[in-house]
Amino acid sequence: MIEFLIGSSLAASAGLNAWMPLFLLGLADRLIPGVQLPAGWSWLSGDIALWILGALLVLEIVADKIPALDSVNDVVQSLLRPAAGGIAFGAGSGAQTLAVSDPSSFFTDNQWVPVVVGIGIALVVHTVKATTRVAANATTGGLAAPVLSTVEDGASFALAAAAIIVPIVAAVLLVGLIVAAVVAGRRLARRRRERNAAQGASA
Repeated sequence: MIEFLIGSSLAASAGLNAWMPLFLLGLADRLIPGVQLPAGWSWLSGDIALWILGALLVLEIVADKIPALDSVNDVVQSLLRPAAGGIAFGAGSGAQTLAVSDPSSFFTDNQWVPVVVGIGIALVVHTVKATTRVAANATTGGLAAPVLSTVEDGASFALAAAAIIVPIVAAVLLVGLIVAAVVAGRRLARRRRERNAAQGASA
């Protein structure tokens, strides 16, 4: 169960920022003695992988804060974030961490299952993020982009870091993310209905 929680939190983190959980997993494997990635994912902590992931992370953080460019970035990331979510779930759920000492029993026979689950979770989170961003940019003229992006980056970092170190905290953050997404979706739907009603009245 704890492995699923770790993987889900990392995949959700990837749905917000593709490179954040992968970069943190690689760093944790490299720097924290109590964290060890499975053999199949150990490449994440290699020098080349960390430099590339770090550069891509910075690029996404910057691009996501520029109005209009953030929407283009979301389109590009429609494939990358789910893929990163699959890798993050697979690597994180099978890793030996401070919370999981023997992950070998988790998905032993079906190693592809965590990757598929991670893809699904990251895709859902990415879809909600991208939809919310388009609506927010439309109503604020793009002024909301830097603020929303900063909040999303913070949430992505918190989810990934907590998943690696304190999974219970990650569970709370994950529930909070779900609640926030539901509330944001309802508000956007209500504003859309109000706007349509106003347009109908003016016609």
